Amino acid sequence: MNKHVQGAVVRSHDQVPAITLDEHLLSADDADWLRADPWRVLRIQAEFVEGFSALAELGPAIGVFGSARAPLGGPVYDAALQIGRGLAEAGFVTITGGGPGVMEAANRGALEAGGVSVGLGIELPFEQSMNPYVSLGVNFRYFFARKVMFLKYSQGFVVMPGGFGTLDEIFEALTLVQTHKVRSFPIVLFGSTFWGPLQDWLHDRVLAGGYLGEADLALLRVTDDPAEAVSLVTAAGPEPTGADTATIS
Repeated sequence: MNKHVQGAVVRSHDQVPAITLDEHLLSADDADWLRADPWRVLRIQAEFVEGFSALAELGPAIGVFGSARAPLGGPVYDAALQIGRGLAEAGFVTITGGGPGVMEAANRGALEAGGVSVGLGIELPFEQSMNPYVSLGVNFRYFFARKVMFLKYSQGFVVMPGGFGTLDEIFEALTLVQTHKVRSFPIVLFGSTFWGPLQDWLHDRVLAGGYLGEADLALLRVTDDPAEAVSLVTAAGPEPTGADTATIS
């Protein structure tokens, strides 16, 4: 059965909306924005208020990105499990997108090690509930509001193999650091076989073409060792979170 979750509202059967709220927001096909967009702004504001309220006292945290399709018991899942555990043992909160795959594994590792396990969920046209290892979960309707929470409350990121969503998140973080819109934080890519071709392309095409500088490529670190990933991303040590960390200007 097709099921659609909108905050506290669950829709199924003929009540599933034809398009998402993001599509509504970004559409300019008619004059509906004259009536609907002011109210939509209040809904967006409410998402930020709820997110800030829930995460304000979170403590030092690391974001873990990666595919929802990583299978249980696979090497990527197991590595994310170890990373979540290592982050908890190092005194850091683990923040993921709250879904299955890599997200579930990192949340599970953190929770089983006695750490705080956060999930920042997103409303999607298809059903995707929070994984059972999330101890603090916040659901969002809009991707951009969710991204702000990741960037505001994370002191670094570990990026596991993933698809479009993972690539979107990593390049968003890189762009903000490169342009000094946020303070510099560690970004660690896990899996040299997976990320190696991207690194080669960035070096041989983008850097060689003059579109990046050497310092830009140095923002990325790569490892195949879960313990090293934790060490690299937590090397600076815990810092205060919230307004004193990755404030977006």
